Amino acid sequence: PAPEPYEDAEVSAPPPPSEPDVVAASTAAGSDTKTPSVTPFAPPPSAQLDYEVHVEYRGIPQSFKGTLAWQHDGERYRLHMAIGMAFLGTRVQLSEGRLGAHGLHPLRFSEKTRSERAAHFDEAGGRIRYSANSPDAPLLPGHQDRLSVFFQLAGLVHARPERFATGQSIHIPTSGVRDSETWTFEVKGMETIALPQGEMAALHLRRLPRKEFDTTVDLWLAPDMGHLPVRMRITQANGDVADQRLITP
Repeated sequence: PAPEPYEDAEVSAPPPPSEPDVVAASTAAGSDTKTPSVTPFAPPPSAQLDYEVHVEYRGIPQSFKGTLAWQHDGERYRLHMAIGMAFLGTRVQLSEGRLGAHGLHPLRFSEKTRSERAAHFDEAGGRIRYSANSPDAPLLPGHQDRLSVFFQLAGLVHARPERFATGQSIHIPTSGVRDSETWTFEVKGMETIALPQGEMAALHLRRLPRKEFDTTVDLWLAPDMGHLPVRMRITQANGDVADQRLITP
C-alpha cells in the first residue's frame, strides 16, 4: 500500500556543509540536461517482489499477500503492485513512465480497488491531470507518484549512498490520483530488520507527518538487493498499521 500525497518542492539531499547542495531533479519537467550539479540516479535491477502484509485495523490483526513487479529496460519503466485484501478485494497500483539520468518520470499512475482512478503526467503541458475531475496540479521537477516515489528514492540512494547520511531530508513532490503535495523523508540510518527469510541490513527512511493526525510512512531499502524496498510500513494516527515485509530475497 502507498500513503496519501503532500506540498510542492524539489528533490534534495542536503550534503555535508563543505559540499555544495545536491539537486536530484531536472530544472524543467521532462528535461534531463539543464541542472548543472545533479545527484546521479542508478535504478535498482528489475525484480518481482513478494511481501507478507500484516494489517491491524481497529485492533483486529489480518494478514495478506502482496506482489510488486518492477521492470525497466534503461529507457522505460513499469511498476505494478497488487495486494489481496479480504474485506476490499485486490488493491492494484500501476505506475508507468520513462527513465532519465536524474530518475523516474511517471507518465501515468492509477489505483484500483472497485473502480479505477488515474493521474496523467503531461510533460508537454507541465500539468498533472486527474481522471477524478480534481483540479490540475503543476508538474514540478522530480515529480513522482505514490508508487514511483519509493523507487526514485531507491535509485538515488543506490547511486550515491554516501550522500544520504542519518538526519538528512529528501523532499519529493508526489501525486496521488486526486492531488499532489510534497513528501519529506528523513534518513533514520542503517538498521538490521527481521524479515520472513531472516535478518537483513537496510537503510531506514521515514516520511514525516505533514500535519496533526497525519499518516507516518516508513521505508527500508536493502543495499544487498540494489536498495530495493524490503519493508514498507504505514501507521495511521489512530494506531492502524499496514506492514509489508519481503518474503522472496
